[in-house]
Amino acid sequence: MTDDIPRITAFRAAGEGRYGLVTDEGLVDLMPEFGSRFLGLKQVIEAGALEEVIAAAKGRAPTWPLEEVEFLIPLADPQKIICVGVNYPDRNAEYRDGQAAPANPSLFVRFPGSFVGHGQNLVRPPESEQLDYEGEIAVVIGKAGRRIAREAAYEHIAALTLCNGGTIRDWVRHAKFNVTQGKNWERSGAMGPWLVPFRDASQFDDVELITRVNGEVPQQDRTSRMIHGFREILAYVSIFTPLLPGDIIVCGTPTGAGACFDSPVWLKPGDVIEVEATGLGILQNGVEDEQC
Repeated sequence: MTDDIPRITAFRAAGEGRYGLVTDEGLVDLMPEFGSRFLGLKQVIEAGALEEVIAAAKGRAPTWPLEEVEFLIPLADPQKIICVGVNYPDRNAEYRDGQAAPANPSLFVRFPGSFVGHGQNLVRPPESEQLDYEGEIAVVIGKAGRRIAREAAYEHIAALTLCNGGTIRDWVRHAKFNVTQGKNWERSGAMGPWLVPFRDASQFDDVELITRVNGEVPQQDRTSRMIHGFREILAYVSIFTPLLPGDIIVCGTPTGAGACFDSPVWLKPGDVIEVEATGLGILQNGVEDEQC
């Protein structure tokens, strides 16, 4: 990516959580100027000030080299993280149950602690070796709304980011209603590396989404093929719950997760996973075993 696409992120440097603008040369720290107003990027989003803080950093020399910072998930404390399942045609076909694509989005929730930031390792727990990857695009809500009209949905979006919806597969099959426990293992997924402000529908109406595992490409599709598009998802979710600034909606993964192969391929320590989407950069993570 180049500096003409603004990228704002949360990070840790010198032992403290901060936020700033990512450039090709390094990271411009915005806490000295805005920290008294906004403790974090959620507060920036709530105030509708994302473009303001980006503009303030333009032209400044980097404060931190990228190799000296730890990327955090861009929004550490959203009120809601709502995820969409089975949202690409080939993904629906993986279920082999003969059923047509669902009329409404399939939804589940995730906890913020189930994600790590860019460059950090996903954690495989001792209870299961079935750690899987899911490359996705996530939408950050910028304007509150309830029963949002489909045609007005984009007015409620502040930013976009990337997600690896890491899943412990056997734990999503523990019971009849069984998604939550497989989707919320601590540090099993990733989000980031930054927020890209949403300015135009072309940023995600038809963009390519790719997942790589150790350089191979098991997942590749375009958002224009989603069963339920971004407008529909926001309109549907906002029927039953108010969407608030800082809420995150993760919009689904293409076919090709490790569980779909005839001989499933699970993530293991030493693997490197990259999730990339046009205009949003690359979210990269390794894997490690949990230290009990």
